[in-house]
Amino acid sequence: MNVQTVIADRNLPHQTTKLFLADSGLETMLIFHDGVDLPEFAAFPLILRADGRKLLARYYQRHAEIAQRKHLGFMLETPTWRASADWGAKLGYDAFSLDYVNRRAVSFLNEIREEFEGPFNPMLISGQLGPRGDGYVLSDAMSATEARAYHTPQIKSLAEAGADVITVLTMNYAAEAVGVAYAAEDAGMPSVISFTVETDGRLPSGQPLGEAIDEVDTLTGSAPAYYMINCAHPTHFQDALEKGEGWLARISGVRANASKMSHAELDEAEELDDGNPFELGEDYRQLLRILPNLKVLGGCCGTDHRHIEAISCACH
Repeated sequence: MNVQTVIADRNLPHQTTKLFLADSGLETMLIFHDGVDLPEFAAFPLILRADGRKLLARYYQRHAEIAQRKHLGFMLETPTWRASADWGAKLGYDAFSLDYVNRRAVSFLNEIREEFEGPFNPMLISGQLGPRGDGYVLSDAMSATEARAYHTPQIKSLAEAGADVITVLTMNYAAEAVGVAYAAEDAGMPSVISFTVETDGRLPSGQPLGEAIDEVDTLTGSAPAYYMINCAHPTHFQDALEKGEGWLARISGVRANASKMSHAELDEAEELDDGNPFELGEDYRQLLRILPNLKVLGGCCGTDHRHIEAISCACH
């Protein structure tokens, strides 16, 4: 029997009762585990090289195997966090080459999906965006209109290549998130907005997380499918969640850092702090208690497949 005939509809995680895993800290794994040089912290150029695709395939396969083994859903995030105009230009990529690499990233992950997806572990391809500026430092903030225009080309490429959803990671102020939500809507795509926070649970802009979510929902008519938190340790935002109200129901994903260090400390670190995978798994178990609609469990800086395994064991 063709496996594809028995796979359930690929609903987004917030539309199901199933837990979904996500991958971990791709860039930090490549740099610190595999010794790969990533100028501008960009992994997307690897898509264009045979040896790079081999490294990426091994990375995604390790994570997909965990979801397959545990009968959990899986979010295949394209390695395109830096594949937008400003970052691409720094690396010598023009609009044509960025369009190609974004499309190639989706087709590459579709090959992984065909290998690992089954009736009990649906897989979604998420077209991943990153911030126009530094994810840790708020500078040269755009208006929502400017952000909409900036992110539209990448979203269009990912959408036309067949991504199931658009996810922007490491948003540090609300206006850019609003622009992404509108640009995804323009392309007929569902969007996921993932904010990062400092050790006080606030965005780098200083805005409380709940206020940022409410602002985006108010200005877009609740356009994002759901929200996530990424690139922060659970201890940085758990207190903010404990004090949260209705907006907590809009958070359906967490991709936490392994380290408890602040963004500023991580920027200065010369060695990888991979924390304690089992302790992080228990932190996620607590997050399931706090967040009623938490469905997507993944990692960010410093995490690898060991952390995802520990999180899946603690939460499933």
